[in-house]
Amino acid sequence: MTKPKFVALIGALVLPAAAPVPAGEPPAFDVVHYGALGDDKTDNTEAFSNCLEDVIKAGGGRMYLPAGVYRGRIVIPGVLLATPGWITVEIVGEREPTPVFGTIGSFPLLDRGTIVKSLSEEGRAVLSAATPAKSLYGEFSAVHVVLKNLDIRTYDDPGIGGIDLGHALQCKLENVFINTGVYNVQASRPTHGTSGLITPACNNGAMTVLRNVVVTGYHNGVVVNEHTDADNLVVASNLNGLDFGFAHHASRFARVGMYRNAHHLTVSGRHAFSIEQMNTEMPGPGQTDAANAWQTLISDVNDPDNLGVGDINYWVVLGGKGAVDQFVMNGGASIRARRIGSPANAGTQDP
Repeated sequence: MTKPKFVALIGALVLPAAAPVPAGEPPAFDVVHYGALGDDKTDNTEAFSNCLEDVIKAGGGRMYLPAGVYRGRIVIPGVLLATPGWITVEIVGEREPTPVFGTIGSFPLLDRGTIVKSLSEEGRAVLSAATPAKSLYGEFSAVHVVLKNLDIRTYDDPGIGGIDLGHALQCKLENVFINTGVYNVQASRPTHGTSGLITPACNNGAMTVLRNVVVTGYHNGVVVNEHTDADNLVVASNLNGLDFGFAHHASRFARVGMYRNAHHLTVSGRHAFSIEQMNTEMPGPGQTDAANAWQTLISDVNDPDNLGVGDINYWVVLGGKGAVDQFVMNGGASIRARRIGSPANAGTQDP
């Protein structure tokens, strides 16, 4: 028996449900092999859990979801630091989703790509990381979560969140669309306090990397915790686009698109951050109605207790008119805001 055949045989014995992957890639576990069906009918929660148990047992790897609409919830089991150790768990869809968001009009969200959807009325989120029984880091799981090419979907005014990784140590999201199943302009005012994305809150080893992520229709678009680095992030039609919680370490954002949020940026805990380009648009005359008037801008920065320490370069557009030199700050005494191309200034203080 040649060595290549021996290696393939051992791999088949250890990982019977693993899909073929290129050399150097992590082991891949196809949810279809665990009975998951992307038919927009079947509850796949148990199939997802069984698949992730094998991923954890293998010391990490990739859970793969072919294109389809998968009902159910994904819960990443809590991982102890000692056994099996700090690991990476990837959850990857077949192809990059099409994020549908805007400031006017009406566009349906189509069932294309890999969609994970839950219509549950209570619970944490469609996708979450569980707390281990015990860990060196207390309530945090020793897992680095990587999410790629996923459409995470709830429903209008959801009672659950989209993705909650508050109890993970680290995460990286790339090409992820988190939404409430409707075009953001038609989204109802959120009343349940849920969040589209909660990032890892551990202050010892925490790391969050966001690339090409869109969040629409929640009370909080993204709850930002320590060591967050983001680029090409969009938050639209949330009560709070970004919500900065308490953090010992600073966060950095490159380009952030903020559209039709009541508060584009809210500071709820002491947090230092920088935003290289905060590109915003607020509804213009005639661009809201009785159903979505809640999406009218109240403030660009909402920091009434002056907890934020930050630098922001902004560019503001008023719908139907174009670029305007207007930036509304509620508090934010230690946040320096400047319009792109202008000297540093304190913005327009909201009395």
